[in-house]
Amino acid sequence: MQSSVSIRSASTQRSDVVSGRLLSLDFFRGLTVVAMTLVNNPGDWGHIYAPLEHASWNGWTPTDLIFPFFLFIVGVSITFALDGEKETGKNIFGKILKRSATLFLLGLFLNFFPKFDISTVRILGVLQRIALVYLACSLIFLKTSPRQQVYLLGGLLIGYWFLMTVVPVPGVGYANLEPETNMAAWFDRIILTPAHVYKPAKVWDPEGLLSTLPAIGTGLLGMLTGRWLRADRPPAEKVAWLFAAGCLITLGGLVWDGFFPINKALWTSSYVLLAGGLAMSGLALCYWLIDVNDYRWGILPVVAFGVNAITVFFLSGLIPRIMNLIHVAQPDGTEIGSKEYLYRTFIAPAFSDPKNASLAGALTFVLIWVGILWWLYRKNVIIKV
Repeated sequence: MQSSVSIRSASTQRSDVVSGRLLSLDFFRGLTVVAMTLVNNPGDWGHIYAPLEHASWNGWTPTDLIFPFFLFIVGVSITFALDGEKETGKNIFGKILKRSATLFLLGLFLNFFPKFDISTVRILGVLQRIALVYLACSLIFLKTSPRQQVYLLGGLLIGYWFLMTVVPVPGVGYANLEPETNMAAWFDRIILTPAHVYKPAKVWDPEGLLSTLPAIGTGLLGMLTGRWLRADRPPAEKVAWLFAAGCLITLGGLVWDGFFPINKALWTSSYVLLAGGLAMSGLALCYWLIDVNDYRWGILPVVAFGVNAITVFFLSGLIPRIMNLIHVAQPDGTEIGSKEYLYRTFIAPAFSDPKNASLAGALTFVLIWVGILWWLYRKNVIIKV
């Protein structure tokens, strides 16, 4: 499980849409990672503003858009990375497999740490889903045409809807979308077993195997968007059509919500359309402002998050766990983790509202990362996995 450090130009010159990387894509990825870092690291998990929490089941909050936005960006990035590789004539299957395996193993390491108990370790997770979606979408990109990708996207979303709402769940006798008795939960229990799923859910996994199928659909939406951005068309035309498509796809998700509820934990087909459409519109706006109109003011700290996205996610999950292993004694003789100690000592006393204090703790964590990533960006260091 190795990482490599590559030195790449951090120039703010206009991006070459056909052969280079889009600055707007790095910015959009950066915004997503900033949001991910913010919601994953509150000062106090017991006091969080509602928009910074996931929906309890059906429905959605802004936080529920973060992960699908990232998978959408993975799909867009594939079109830029692999098109260039195909043009060189290199055999890139090994590279795809290596990167997928590295991402999966990094996620598995986070699940193992710090207990390293193989009997109860969660097998899947966020990085593991990214790895599986990246692997599937990369192979699809290399072996299919855009038209075939559209058909495959439709097949995945309709097929998943059929499995979840029509096919009877074994042992239950009927199709349903309840947390512990739906088809995806049954599949997780059979394949992963309850000992190796997400512990708060106990008998199912929000990044489970069956729900990875529609998550691949999220990546496919990104791939199709990337192909459109690389098309030899006027920028205004690309933006107009992309924004219009994003609005229509979002509307499709809202309509489908009436038959197949928007649900992040199940990654329902309506959720794929809602999040994918909003991501498409958001990227269109960023592309128009940054790559077409050369808007640059204040974007580079966010871009710094975007070019080292996986590094931020992995370390922002690992560092708090390490800090919680370092205990600090309290006056009453009890001990707490150093992260909680720093929060209680330096942040919480400054706020009368515990939710504001918790948000301040999260923002502090983000600002620390801004400093680290800005230094790396200025040194032109990108850590690739």
